[in-house]
Amino acid sequence: MELVIETEFGSIQGKERNGVLLFAGIPYASAPIGEKRFCPPEPVLPWTGIYDATQFGPVAPQLPGEGLTDSHDVTWDEDCLSLNVCTPSADSKNRPVMVWIHGGAYRHGTGATPWYDGTRFAKDSDIVVVTINYRLGALGFARIPEAPTSGINGILDQIAALGWVKNNIAHFGGDPDQVTIAGESAGAFSVATIMAMPKSRGLFSKAITQSGAGHHVITQKEAEAAGKLFMKYLEVHTVEELREVKTEDILEAQKYVEENSSEFMPVGQLPFYPSITNELLVDHPIALFTQEGIGAEIPLLTGTNTDETTLWGTNQIPEEKLHKWLKNYVNDPAHFIEAVQEDRGDITAGETAVAISTDHTFRIPAIQMAESRQKHGGKTWMYEFDWKSKAFNGALGSCHALEIPFTFGTLDAKGTELFLGTSELPNHVGDKMHASWASFIREGNPSTEALGQWPTYHIADRKVMRFADETTLIDDPWPAARKSWEGHR
Repeated sequence: MELVIETEFGSIQGKERNGVLLFAGIPYASAPIGEKRFCPPEPVLPWTGIYDATQFGPVAPQLPGEGLTDSHDVTWDEDCLSLNVCTPSADSKNRPVMVWIHGGAYRHGTGATPWYDGTRFAKDSDIVVVTINYRLGALGFARIPEAPTSGINGILDQIAALGWVKNNIAHFGGDPDQVTIAGESAGAFSVATIMAMPKSRGLFSKAITQSGAGHHVITQKEAEAAGKLFMKYLEVHTVEELREVKTEDILEAQKYVEENSSEFMPVGQLPFYPSITNELLVDHPIALFTQEGIGAEIPLLTGTNTDETTLWGTNQIPEEKLHKWLKNYVNDPAHFIEAVQEDRGDITAGETAVAISTDHTFRIPAIQMAESRQKHGGKTWMYEFDWKSKAFNGALGSCHALEIPFTFGTLDAKGTELFLGTSELPNHVGDKMHASWASFIREGNPSTEALGQWPTYHIADRKVMRFADETTLIDDPWPAARKSWEGHR
């Protein structure tokens, strides 16, 4: 297999790993440093000699989080705009391509996470997998005066990576006309946002959103308020002054704004998210999907996990605090509690909190996206991931991010054991889910021999594939809860 290939920018040296080829840390845009900080991505300059693409590049600047998925230090650098290609062979076979956008609330993450290893897609399904890094936090999304794209640069980075794929993936055995963009959490928010942006037209043909849909961008006013507080904390007044600030101080100011944005941000909304930006993103993606049918021509696979918010401990909410806590999400908690209990029976206060917060942030936005697309002729397949983790005595349930190693076929990857809570890998679920994702990437339809025919989501019957120990196609899961959100989200 060829380990040195030619691209439009120069020669690249990769390596063989586990029977496939890996080209890691390939720059897809110039380093966004110095005068390019807070600017849109610019093309990478050609190089001479052979570029060493045998090691992953540095991740975007970020602070370690406090959760199960982000509580570790990483090697970061502002020169972070790189991608990784995992391919069966760097030939001219024109294979389907998946470009994966990592999650992490737009403030953590990397495309080099072991869960995102594309080896099984490459070996079993002859698919090329690309994972990317992009600017995060304030460096990617702070809205700065005199920097007109600064509130959406992180998304523009992702689109620049797609442009690189369009122009170069054929050198790696991929088909530039068969590109699926996919992501989870903030990565899924990104996919939906990209779908709503005219700048991305022609760069992909299918999309996958896992636990994320078209609601999660912020308004210009909210972004401007966050940017103003960010600059005030750093005691700067111009973008030129900001370009002189040390990266560590940028991260410190970012954290300060995140902790002090309650006066201008909705409850639970972080301040450094993509924002509505003139000419680039003119409205919330869900509004553009609903009103104009934007993106309806793109086949979409979407869904959520049954117990998304257990990852943040919402199942620990006690009865006496339930109503007050739910006020963060809804004005009339009793209305939603009654609906959840109609669906699920006599459940605990914590389980009720999980159900309602999962619906608010993840499930209902996914349903509304599917409904809006159907009205404009769009094809959408909906899933629910309901395999229950055994970790922490089952407290995680089917939590946020748990489905990722099932879809990638990386159940044995480093870090999954903490989430799975069992040494007996649930391959009976993972194999079905991974094969379905591969089928969608290859054919534009997630139906497989093992699953049978998986129909598109339609308001008339609301067919959903529930992945669990017993995977089955169901009609309209949790109907009372779904109906309770009509007119509220």
